Amino acid sequence: MINVTNTTGTEAAGGVAIGLERVRRVFDNQFVVIEGMDLRIDAGEFLAVLGPSGCGKSTLLRTIARLSAPDGGRIVAEPDQFQAGFVFQDAHLLPWRTVLDNAALPLELMGAGREERYAKARTVLAQVGLAEAEERYPAQLSGGMRMRVSLARALVTEPRLLLLDEPFAALDEITRFNLEVQLRELWQRRGMTVIFVTHSISEAAFLANRAVVLARRGGRIKLDRRLDMPNDRTNDLRSDPRLGHEMKFLMGAMEEE
Repeated sequence: MINVTNTTGTEAAGGVAIGLERVRRVFDNQFVVIEGMDLRIDAGEFLAVLGPSGCGKSTLLRTIARLSAPDGGRIVAEPDQFQAGFVFQDAHLLPWRTVLDNAALPLELMGAGREERYAKARTVLAQVGLAEAEERYPAQLSGGMRMRVSLARALVTEPRLLLLDEPFAALDEITRFNLEVQLRELWQRRGMTVIFVTHSISEAAFLANRAVVLARRGGRIKLDRRLDMPNDRTNDLRSDPRLGHEMKFLMGAMEEE
């Protein structure tokens, strides 16, 4: 849910820079998922990580989030201590807690008082369009609304790094489109670093400023491309030739063996 390495209680001061230096991840002492990966992610960047199923995208994200340690190499962050939020494909909401209590949970676990955590939770719920739903329970929400609660929960600690693992994959297309626009707006407003794992070429091209495509095996980076797209992105952009142009580059890399 939330990976906390430092608690400041202040506004997020932009993003955090991440550097991977010869990072290696091996499962069961034999299955190499990531081998010798070098990758630099600038502070405030919106990076999409693409690749076929089983290529190591989620493993890479969890390693960057410090949810698992690399078996070789190292990951450095600037600054070294920072607040991070994690959004999974499943919202993982607690069914017995209201929307407000789910969104406030990380602050509660960090020891924040009731008034402080509710005030901050209400702020982020308003930012994701759920101000009127704070007293509902997860069973009373649509899939898109549950995912927005999960996003609010990740944002409530004002993270400098936000990691998302295919969070919109199970949603219908219109809901996904609208959440993608909303996520871009939140990123622009907050200035945090975002790493977004997806297998969707169109999603990566629409959301990110930069995309990397991983090889099917070994975690090798096949393509590292800065996307030539406008900073402000609305649903009208989906029919823009520039989006199709960038999708073509990403698709070419995905198709290569």
